[in-house]
Amino acid sequence: MDLKQNLENRLGTTLAQADNTAIYYALLGLTKDACNDKEANSGDKKIYYISAEFLIGKLLSNNLINLGLYEEVKNVLAEAGKSLSDIEEVEPEPSLGNGGLGRLAACFMDSIATLGLNGAGIGLNYHYGLFQQVFENNKQKEVKNPWIEKESWLVNTGIHFTVQYKDFALNSTLYDIDVPGYESGINKLHLFDVDTLDESLVQDGISFDKHDIAKNLTLFLYPDDSDKAGELLRIYQQYFMVSNGAQLILKEMDEKGYDVRKMYDHVVIQINDTHPSMVIPEMIRLLMERGVDFDEAADIVSKTCAYTNHTILAEALEKWPISYLEEVVPQLMPIIRKLDEKVKAKYSDSRVVIIDGENRVHMAHMDIHYGFSVNGVAALHTDILKESELKPFYDIYPDKFNNKTNGITFRRWLMHCNPMLSDYITELIGDGWKKDATELENLLKFQDNEDVLKKMLSIKDENKKILKKYLKDTQNVDIADDSIFDIQIKRLHEYKRQQMNALYLIYKYKEIKAGRLPEKPITMIFGAKAAPAYILAKDIIHLILCMQQLIENDPQVNPYLKVVMVENYNVTKASKLIPACDISEQISLASKEASGTGNMKFMLNGAVTLGTMDGANVEIHDLVGKDNIFIFGKSSDEVIKLYETSGYVSRKFYDDDEVIKSLVDFIISPELMQIGDPTNLGRLYKELINKDWFMTLLDIKEYIDVKEKMMAAYTDRMAWAKMMLVNTAKAGFFSSDRTIAEYNNDIWKLK
Repeated sequence: MDLKQNLENRLGTTLAQADNTAIYYALLGLTKDACNDKEANSGDKKIYYISAEFLIGKLLSNNLINLGLYEEVKNVLAEAGKSLSDIEEVEPEPSLGNGGLGRLAACFMDSIATLGLNGAGIGLNYHYGLFQQVFENNKQKEVKNPWIEKESWLVNTGIHFTVQYKDFALNSTLYDIDVPGYESGINKLHLFDVDTLDESLVQDGISFDKHDIAKNLTLFLYPDDSDKAGELLRIYQQYFMVSNGAQLILKEMDEKGYDVRKMYDHVVIQINDTHPSMVIPEMIRLLMERGVDFDEAADIVSKTCAYTNHTILAEALEKWPISYLEEVVPQLMPIIRKLDEKVKAKYSDSRVVIIDGENRVHMAHMDIHYGFSVNGVAALHTDILKESELKPFYDIYPDKFNNKTNGITFRRWLMHCNPMLSDYITELIGDGWKKDATELENLLKFQDNEDVLKKMLSIKDENKKILKKYLKDTQNVDIADDSIFDIQIKRLHEYKRQQMNALYLIYKYKEIKAGRLPEKPITMIFGAKAAPAYILAKDIIHLILCMQQLIENDPQVNPYLKVVMVENYNVTKASKLIPACDISEQISLASKEASGTGNMKFMLNGAVTLGTMDGANVEIHDLVGKDNIFIFGKSSDEVIKLYETSGYVSRKFYDDDEVIKSLVDFIISPELMQIGDPTNLGRLYKELINKDWFMTLLDIKEYIDVKEKMMAAYTDRMAWAKMMLVNTAKAGFFSSDRTIAEYNNDIWKLK
């Protein structure tokens, strides 16, 4: 049966007569059937990737691309007067992740399947995700973000496990989402849920009773942990994830007749950040239930588990009070204590203990001692781990440490989100790059071809028009598509320094008010969610939204400068923003961003990076060369030394520099105070002067200077187009297929 007939049979009418919603559900069914018809990836050894987040985004087009059906579906719909991109709008975006960690996990799942590796993801089936962001009175408001519908990508497997807590037990249900590889087999994303969940617990905003675990366990990703009940809920969630995961792994081993004493020959458990760390004591506990003694069980698990560190920020390395663990999972504490005793018997350094002097359990320390691999996610990040942050562990286990620079899947972040550029690249160099991204380097032979460069510019212009229409349709915001699109989209955190970009925005506003007009109009676009309890991050959003209103209502400024804060930034919106971007803002304080993956997505789509030498920016700089990237700011070594010596005092920068003072003072200027909330603006103002932990004022002057040079460079269109082409050509290294191949060759060793 041909595709058109198949769809019309499912619809019970013609494609031309059906509405987009009906067509979406017909395509959903067709795609799920196509996945069922594909062979599952298999092998004698399997990677289980455990993560609190899988930010998978909308799946329809991604799955159609990987199944080889995308062009056919698009053409059949077009013949009936339908647009696949319009039908995509019907699909809800799964609320299963937050930022880079979750998006990376999604890319990794795609690449594991594409490389034909036997693998699965293990996570939780959050009903409301992180939250949906809405703006009211120039502030972020959080509301629930439901996405699960009667018909969805989720498949109820009928598999159930029991998870025992101190005072009660919960039964789980396993839901699967198919992960088709590109021209390859199928893997599964396993998501565990509780049937006793009560969505009606959430009434206004995202608040709910945190104590009724049976009813609230999988409501939200990262529930507010600013109180004890919230922290305990996170432990309940994490244990639910790892206990179910461990039970599933043992079930699959039993079904294949594998000896659990040889688990490491058949299983690798990749611990993605510290959220799944309890899988180590839990798997030891389950092995002991099967008659394996403690020492052997610990040895087996140590040869099975590997740990990926995704952060340099100490507060992100989880440390749980023993009393909390005793309250939730007392059965794990005898095991954790024994693991700690073994460490203390061997090493006298208090910095490497699992249980510290304050009776806190350091999850990352347990991962490092009782895993066989520890990896960072960019060359600089791994060096910092080895040389400073985790140096005591590196001194003990130098052979465990390795680097795996992050990557992105080019299927979603070029083929799907930027089909015009994808098709043009194929026209120029063939389609081999879709399987081997290093072939993008073949574009370099066109870097002096004026016709090619003009075409690159025209594709960028078309993508800007698409974004302009999207922002008008979704937020009723008007932007000029012939302006410079300067974009910073990522989680809102002080170390990512959206506040520094906001100070540039103030600088540019003041320049225009003084009659110093930019040669080319500028559109500054932000997209970011702030964690609900992260007050300063919310203050930064408030400042940006106040500036948006101020500029929009100023006829002297708005022809030359626009600012847009994209509401509820997510994967779908990223796929519209990234192809349209000219300037990619990657301005974290050097030494603080582990890797970044947005920087890779922008680069791939022909944006030019404005950044510090931080995370994967270092590798981007090495690949494209200094002439195709704009770098500013103190080095990671300089920053680390300033922290060690308390050598940075923001007040001194504020007092000693009139330009810096004028920018910071504007936060509490009459113009902004009239628009904004004095409490929020005043708090941010004081923070920058009195603390500024991530050194905004240290780099702001050089940031402004380099950004101005970048704006000037943009006006030489052919030179800029050449930079665009070089960035795309050199992006092949950042394919997640390369990253996963390295994980497999160096860590997992699946055949």
